[in-house]
Amino acid sequence: MTPLVQAEQAVLGAVFLDPGQLDHLSPWLRPDHFSRPAHRALYAAMLKLRADGHPATTMNADEPLPLAWLTDTVQEASTRTRGLTASYPHALVAVCPSPAHAPVYGRMVLEGAIHRSVAQHAIRLHQAARADGIRRGVEETIHHAQILADVLTDLAHRWGTELRPLTPPAPSEPSAHQPQPVDEEVLADEEFLLGCLSVRPDQLLDVVGCLHPDDFADAGHQHIYRSLGALHHRGEPIDQLTVLWETQRRGALADGTLDAERVLRICDPLAFSGAAEYFGERIIRASLVRTAAMAARQVRALADTESLAPGRLIGYALHALGPLDDIRRRWRTASEGEAKPLRPASPPDAPPPAARIDAARSRSHPQLTAAAPPTAAPAASCPAAPNRDHRRSPA
Repeated sequence: MTPLVQAEQAVLGAVFLDPGQLDHLSPWLRPDHFSRPAHRALYAAMLKLRADGHPATTMNADEPLPLAWLTDTVQEASTRTRGLTASYPHALVAVCPSPAHAPVYGRMVLEGAIHRSVAQHAIRLHQAARADGIRRGVEETIHHAQILADVLTDLAHRWGTELRPLTPPAPSEPSAHQPQPVDEEVLADEEFLLGCLSVRPDQLLDVVGCLHPDDFADAGHQHIYRSLGALHHRGEPIDQLTVLWETQRRGALADGTLDAERVLRICDPLAFSGAAEYFGERIIRASLVRTAAMAARQVRALADTESLAPGRLIGYALHALGPLDDIRRRWRTASEGEAKPLRPASPPDAPPPAARIDAARSRSHPQLTAAAPPTAAPAASCPAAPNRDHRRSPA
């Protein structure tokens, strides 16, 4: 018999011995917090009899407890479940160490319910993400992610802990962080988008506000997207060679993440042509589902750690859901067309301003000294991309 089952028996035995303990338990302990159906039925019957004004619940502590309290509770509980016997309440009374400790036993029951509830909803989120990954949707994933967040909020209120994310000291389960297989169609969408952006760099403004490099499932695609964003942010030309050179400067070729042939193939101007915004939405959608599945595995691993205190479990679970919340906001922006960056006034084929070319050349000097401010401001400057990965040129 597990300690959780013993705690459930103890709290029920305490209420059988002292019905007044319901005054301390009923505000925060619910029948569904018990793991066994018989225990749920007995506790629900106790609450109902108390609400109906059963004489045992209104007696003074020094008065003898009537036997009807036990028999009426079993009779009421038998309408909710099967298999209860008249002797079971006596067994519960026998295993209760002290009726006065009922609130402590109740918190043990609530602690087990928190772990069990978080694990159950994490499993449902993971199942929804897997189903949405197959049918190319996000509705069920978003729905179950919101349910899990609401459950964590309710459990934090019942446990009396602050509702805030906590960073775990170390991964709770290595398997929860291992990369999962990616659908070939998702990788094809990523390549197609990168090809479209390399052919028409002006389309970066359609996706850069919503699509982050980490949304790409392939590490090589992440490097190419960062390179495209960096080149566009600096106002430098984008073609096969410039993208290849930028990925090399970022170390993607040296560490084996990419090779030159692959970069040239993805950036081939004759191979890709299409609307980047459409494929950007598909990639964000796939990233949302993939991130939800990973978050669900992390939360499940946390919930299965019985030694983890409920307050920390809730905080760590909220931290695991953080990346999913960020992607969900960006998905809504991309799908609803909100907060879309403005296009530059100059045509996409126009050369970059002379001042920007001079600035790019100055970055290649070994030492930079304080220079006088330019006499003329740039004629037209491209708005900075909101993506933090595109805000500064690589070292």
